[in-house]
Amino acid sequence: MVGGRDLGRGFGWLWGAYAVSAYGTAFGFGAFPLIAVLVLHSGPAQVAVLAAAGRVVGAVIAVPLGPWVEFRRKRSVMVAMDLVRFAALTSVPAAFAFGRLSFVQLLVVSVVVAAADIAFKAASGAYLKSLLPPADLLVANSRFESTSWTAITVGPPLGGAAIGYFGPVTTVLADAVSYLLSALGIRAIGGTETPPERSGAPRLRAGDLLDGWRYILGHPVLRPLFFNTVVVNGLIMAGEPLLAVLLLGPLGFEPWQYGLMFAAPCVGGLVGARLARRLVARFGRREVLLVSGVLRACWPVGLAFVRPGASGMVLVIVLQFGLVACCGVFNPVQATYRLNHTDSDRVARTLTAWSVSSTASIAVLTASAGVLAAAAGTRTAIAVAGILLLATPLLLPGRGEPPGGEAIEPARPEAGDPAPHEASDQAPTGSAPDRAHSDHASSEGKTPA
Repeated sequence: MVGGRDLGRGFGWLWGAYAVSAYGTAFGFGAFPLIAVLVLHSGPAQVAVLAAAGRVVGAVIAVPLGPWVEFRRKRSVMVAMDLVRFAALTSVPAAFAFGRLSFVQLLVVSVVVAAADIAFKAASGAYLKSLLPPADLLVANSRFESTSWTAITVGPPLGGAAIGYFGPVTTVLADAVSYLLSALGIRAIGGTETPPERSGAPRLRAGDLLDGWRYILGHPVLRPLFFNTVVVNGLIMAGEPLLAVLLLGPLGFEPWQYGLMFAAPCVGGLVGARLARRLVARFGRREVLLVSGVLRACWPVGLAFVRPGASGMVLVIVLQFGLVACCGVFNPVQATYRLNHTDSDRVARTLTAWSVSSTASIAVLTASAGVLAAAAGTRTAIAVAGILLLATPLLLPGRGEPPGGEAIEPARPEAGDPAPHEASDQAPTGSAPDRAHSDHASSEGKTPA
């Protein structure tokens, strides 16, 4: 594409594989709760367990995968995790076709997919760092981020229509096929990947499970960034279900209005992702990280003051647009900053620890917000989460931190972009979305993984 930078054939296949799986996941967004309700006639408690337990148990299972992935060929791990997700998801429509689908199967599949997601992220982050020079990582991460927001913008509405026309398991099958296509795309990269050499004990030991956390907590730059992103993730996601309850319940908005209030702001994510490289080239990576990190914490508190009617819709759209745009800038810069400050032989363990911690934070804070909402009211819980978010910039890396690994190139027009879906990195326009945790270490949706 004119105006984009050619990052090479290998990245083109990697990006294409990511785009396919991202669109498939967005197409199947929310499918499991719908199947639980419409097919299995599950109640609210079971749906809540499906949403929370799958994520948490999957994260626990993924803990030993970090050190395991570190010493394996990363592309082989990525292909394997895609095939695991393909097989797990395919089992759902197969069981449905034979009248054997159960809630337990949905729960097991959600756990398997969650664990495979984390392992894939760890492997893909390490592979990306080995594939590209440091100066190209921000460009790559911005493209992943843009693709993620675009996928979530168009995927859920199309998935909802497909469920209406073809039945509740249609989108699960499409999601499964997207992982198979992703695996084929990663295989198509070609070439040979040298397996990493393991130093120390040849076998995985119990102490190795904590290597990722030990590395993060002992690193002067990663430690504050880790605490910031984990806490911000949890607080933003904790407010999402409460806001849905408020908008669809006491405020009386229709489902289509609720969908519009979350779809329209997604434009901000793509705008932010496409601005990220320009901003870094002009102001510097650390400065953009700090400013966007501060700004993304300022919006959610306003959601506690939403009122019925058109003014309420406008307020939600404006606040969500601001939040999503700031995250669209922050996410790729943060992902690049994190990769540049992580030793190459520690990337998989670091990203695994990061993802597991973020998942646990979201689960704990979401549950806590629900308890607070039951005791003090929905608006109060949303306000408390927003106020706590205002303090999170204090956890960002300080200006005195060493700049290790910050290779920044000025933005310059280059031709030959290998993937047609991504808009140029030179101009800020487009559309994008919300709650997805991307497969790649770059884009982490509104809340970094």
